[in-house]
Amino acid sequence: MSTPSTPARGRPARLDRARTLQTALDLLDQSGLDALTMRRLADAMGVQAGALYRYFATKQDLLTAMAERMLEGVADATANNEGRNDDWSDRLATLARAHRAALLAHRDGARVFAGTHATGASVLGFAEAFVGVLREAGFRDDDAARALYTVVNYTVGHTLEEQAALQAEAGAPESVDTLRDAVATGPYPHLSATLPTLTSTDFTRLFEFGLDLLIEGLRARRAPSADN
Repeated sequence: MSTPSTPARGRPARLDRARTLQTALDLLDQSGLDALTMRRLADAMGVQAGALYRYFATKQDLLTAMAERMLEGVADATANNEGRNDDWSDRLATLARAHRAALLAHRDGARVFAGTHATGASVLGFAEAFVGVLREAGFRDDDAARALYTVVNYTVGHTLEEQAALQAEAGAPESVDTLRDAVATGPYPHLSATLPTLTSTDFTRLFEFGLDLLIEGLRARRAPSADN
């Protein structure tokens, strides 16, 4: 007798880890993180909810695996630059941009990633590439490790806000007007002067500005001997 995770004779398996992950990502893109439940995933797979626990003991385990899948290939973002005399900062920025793009590729991607601590080949490969760029550039080991956390936290935090803003704008496009009215009717001369930028939806430009600040800060901390 076949079970929900064991195929009947001559039929393809209905449930395996790779297909389950892909279905979970599809559901995430369709309805968002809040609507992604183990029961809904099981329904989409055509199995009983209990069958999923063969691969993922909890929903958190599923989300961790999803975060790992999202970062597939990100570590290779600088592969085409190997052998060239690219500045370390260019390689670092490339990795950070690839990380952001991977999170943006899925609805609520940053929320999924932020709540997990994946230790698979994709996530650790990305971290290895990032820290390696800095160590090879002459940064101390502790600075390289802390820079990884700093840039990753910035990227995830920025993307969290970016995705939340885009979803809010889609659901309530008057939110920008509300901000403008609040600033215009209050004692906020400095906010008024910078309102065009504050209400801009050019998130890539905003991300690049912050990334540049972080890289320039790292450049200032770089070990003097690295330039010799």
